[in-house]
Amino acid sequence: MLMNAIQHACKVVSNAIEKAGPAGLYGLAGNANATGDDVKKLDVIADDIWIECLSRSGVCGLLVSEEQEKEVIIQDAAKRGPFCVAFDPLDGSSNIDCNVSVGSIFSVYRRKSPDDQPCTVSDILRPGTDIIVAGYCMYGAATELVITFAHGVQRFALDPALGEFLFVSDMKMPADGGKKIFSCNEGNALQWDPPILKYVEDCKDQGYSA
Repeated sequence: MLMNAIQHACKVVSNAIEKAGPAGLYGLAGNANATGDDVKKLDVIADDIWIECLSRSGVCGLLVSEEQEKEVIIQDAAKRGPFCVAFDPLDGSSNIDCNVSVGSIFSVYRRKSPDDQPCTVSDILRPGTDIIVAGYCMYGAATELVITFAHGVQRFALDPALGEFLFVSDMKMPADGGKKIFSCNEGNALQWDPPILKYVEDCKDQGYSA
């Protein structure tokens, strides 16, 4: 039920992005989110979609969104479940007006507090090693959902004709390490610590492509 809710949220967000131009959904919503970023109209829509899908799934007890100041705790015992989900409903939305790829990011924890009580923040403020499911959905030339259940990474693509995510492949690092590529936002280089600056320069000197 949890993954069904997540994949459904991804489908609805993908549809909203496809129609953003004609529907007048580009531009700012006029406020800032919990991390201080300017909120786009699609941020608000994606956040509403994710919260609605997860809170109605019947298997979530606590939700944390980048767009919300506080956690969302499911109070109704009949509607809550064992999973706590942290997510950014639309990461990279500053690029949305340029038609650049954006995505949704999520991670899932299993609650540790008693099942007969509402979840608490301590159920999700835990190390990443406690995550039981994590993944992202990228909205670009194709809509792709990438998931790990801690045993391998699986890649799925949304078939628009069927309206379903279809399995594409298991994602693995090449045995030889693959291409030598580094990726970073050098616009922030003035704020980097010296070891990071040196590492990036070493990458350039050693023939890495950016």
